[in-house]
Amino acid sequence: MRRITRIATVGIASAALALSATACGGKKSSDAAASPSEAGGQKSAAIAYDIGGRGDQSFNDAAYAGLKKAETDLKIKGAEAEPTDGEGEADKVQRLTELARKGNNPVIGVGFAYAPAIKKVAPKFPNTTFGIIDDTSVTGPNVANMVFNEEQGSYLAGVAAAKASKTGTVGFIGGVEVPLIKKFEAGFAQGVKDTNPNAKVLSAYLTQPPNFDGFAKPDLGKAAAQGQLDAGADVIYAAAGLAGSGAIEAASAKGKWAIGVDSDQYNQAGLAKYKDSILTSVTKDVSDSVFNLIKSVEDGKPTTGEIRYGLDKDGVGLADSNPKYKEMTDLIAAVEKAKADIIAKKITVKTAP
Repeated sequence: MRRITRIATVGIASAALALSATACGGKKSSDAAASPSEAGGQKSAAIAYDIGGRGDQSFNDAAYAGLKKAETDLKIKGAEAEPTDGEGEADKVQRLTELARKGNNPVIGVGFAYAPAIKKVAPKFPNTTFGIIDDTSVTGPNVANMVFNEEQGSYLAGVAAAKASKTGTVGFIGGVEVPLIKKFEAGFAQGVKDTNPNAKVLSAYLTQPPNFDGFAKPDLGKAAAQGQLDAGADVIYAAAGLAGSGAIEAASAKGKWAIGVDSDQYNQAGLAKYKDSILTSVTKDVSDSVFNLIKSVEDGKPTTGEIRYGLDKDGVGLADSNPKYKEMTDLIAAVEKAKADIIAKKITVKTAP
């Protein structure tokens, strides 16, 4: 998988520059951002990717789509920074510091793993807006928390899975067992059971924190899906980032249904070989959340605080790109009713199993 990294991790030269500035009694390089004129005259925004990086056909790629839209519509320059294998908090702090120092505004951390780093870096750049997706734990006057009701979209996936299943057994695969992914599991299982009380939901997690490989390794997702398929599941829903592509591959090989996540995975080029087996995807409007934050900064009115996207704002939902999905009229009717009932608060979706 080929990735393009536009911003390199800070190297020895940057460290030497910071040391020199401090020794001379001036500000540290991390204490001041370059102005647009210093950065070449063009305004810029940056995103720092989560585990799996760009090319995951899911979460990170959705964020990238928002950045590209901003480049096109707002005529800004976009910068990207990739994670490294086995990195720690210090690496994230260094990455965000360098992105901010170069004058990017906003700087967006894609994923909850950036929370500790943003907590450290944001106060050093008070005139830079920092966005973080999927986290509300870190707050500040220049921090925007872009969060989603994943459990609501997952409930709809559960309804669809229960309707599409012929065996009455479906599977859920979570990348890493953390509270965020438990929301996906909770909503999915509730949707399945509310639709078919006799259905069986098989659940598996690929890794446990602090091991986050479950978001990055397709072979783990493939193996877990194969186990669930062997146990009778005929619909597999994976909330596992890049690892979810392995689950989709396994379902396709068995002629069973897969449900994608975050992006409309039916339309992802990297999954084209398996697209006929992707019944639907639970979408999170990560793309618009990134674009909207960049636009708010460009408009001179930076959005901060919690920004929540749910079914009521089409911030989460189910994709209907697969023509086979559109043919399932009973399934669609059940999904639409569930959506209306959630929005009307007739159904309260659980956020933990």
